[in-house]
Amino acid sequence: MDNYPLLNIFWTMLELFLWILWFFLLFKIITDIFRSHDMSGWAKAGWMVLVILLPLIGVLVYVIVRGKSMGQRDVEQARQSEAAFKQYIREAAGPSAGGGGSHVDDLAKLADLKASGAISEEEYQKAKDKLLV
Repeated sequence: MDNYPLLNIFWTMLELFLWILWFFLLFKIITDIFRSHDMSGWAKAGWMVLVILLPLIGVLVYVIVRGKSMGQRDVEQARQSEAAFKQYIREAAGPSAGGGGSHVDDLAKLADLKASGAISEEEYQKAKDKLLV
């Protein structure tokens, strides 16, 4: 280890980190170019040529010109993903096949009817047994 001192190890780690960061930013911009619906095909092709042929200048110009809308597209995509996930959860846990609410809601309604005196204990038990079958 005499010919590779500790400071060189830290410098190499910093360079590796910066390369990874650079590629992350480059791929983020390329995916944003294709995801953007407000650009025409020619504009997308122009940005791609600029980013690929002159990467440093192309990435900096893209971030300066379209950075704010890039963030808005990220937020919108996250919102759509969350809404789709919540919809999937609702469908998976969904209402019972008995029509309308879940068993818990139906049992709560029955308990309220029994407490208010609208149905008797016997009617309550029959309806509860029917729900739980």
